[in-house]
Amino acid sequence: MDLKSILSKVDHTLLSQSATWEEIQAICEDGIRYGTASVCIPASFVAQAAEFSAGRIPICTVIGFPNGYSTTAVKIFETRDAVQNGADEIDMVINIGWVKEGRYDDVLDEIKRIREACRGKILKVIIETCLLTEDEKIRMCEVVNASGADYIKTSTGFSKAGATPEDIAIFARYSAPHVKIKAAGGIRSLADAENYIALGASRLGTSSIVKLAKGQENGNGGY
Repeated sequence: MDLKSILSKVDHTLLSQSATWEEIQAICEDGIRYGTASVCIPASFVAQAAEFSAGRIPICTVIGFPNGYSTTAVKIFETRDAVQNGADEIDMVINIGWVKEGRYDDVLDEIKRIREACRGKILKVIIETCLLTEDEKIRMCEVVNASGADYIKTSTGFSKAGATPEDIAIFARYSAPHVKIKAAGGIRSLADAENYIALGASRLGTSSIVKLAKGQENGNGGY
């Protein structure tokens, strides 16, 4: 797969606690220049990024991030606020404790309510696979299938591990045809990206692929 095709599936991401507007602006500029699927940034920068980007690239932000244990009401408010500020895509974190307690109906209800708050914008559901058993991952595929969300996503990148090929294989097996897959966390090479795409991922959450594109551009005048 050529680099441009890979870049078109990348959510170019900067979610560090110390992120500044200067860094976010640079992320937006790089996302526009290299044709990424979106830029994924903290909610506090969404309004600025939407104004700066002026529709040249979709703006993605995160909700209930990174731990997922905010109340549903808080997550709904965050979602409505983000959409009002110009977010095109929402990546929400589930309540992982509810999964551990087997409260799948509550998880489903929360996702559905956030889906409604998105007002038609893309919704991705982060299930933090590194904290779940295989059975819990399969059950969460079923929950996301029934929720109306657009994507199931592996990871925040802020827990003990990120995406794995095994997780994407589970998603590909148990997700409904209308649910797409996002791999995130630990994707640092073109080989990683190609592998996850081959396994079924439609989006990749990473900052590394644009850096690699820059390196190729600097090395040979193009990519």
